[in-house]
Amino acid sequence: MNQPRQQQPQPPQPQQRQPRELESREETAREEYAPPSTLPVPKHTPGYVFHWVATHIMGAADPTNVSKKLREGWVPVKAADHPELQLAPSANGNVEIGGLMLCKMPVERARARSDYYAAQSRQQMQSVDAGLMRHNDPRMPLSIDRRSKTTRGETFGNGT
Repeated sequence: MNQPRQQQPQPPQPQQRQPRELESREETAREEYAPPSTLPVPKHTPGYVFHWVATHIMGAADPTNVSKKLREGWVPVKAADHPELQLAPSANGNVEIGGLMLCKMPVERARARSDYYAAQSRQQMQSVDAGLMRHNDPRMPLSIDRRSKTTRGETFGNGT
């Protein structure tokens, strides 16, 4: 009986490798993930500031808020003017997402609006201070300190 010859195992062939210097970490670099923002950011338009105006609150239309914002000078942004937002336009062609409508206002008007509300706030604080100082007594004077600071307890963080 003739037995078939067993084949001898072949020695392993040396692998063809590239020198380590030629390998690049760029190809294997990890990609950083950042979750998308809830509201898209429109491209910068010189001379304008953007603001999201509530058109619906808890599913109910809020025409009073929209009317107030339009009277302040906010102008609805048309979806056709900002194709980078990649949104389906609303029935009236504006950019709207989840009960919010994107509006714009000239920078000068927005600055004047901010200055007005800052002056209102200053006047209110002066009124509060004047009311407080009416109760001032020379025997125990009041002081108004608008600074705030944060301190830690003496034993915080040292294990006691």
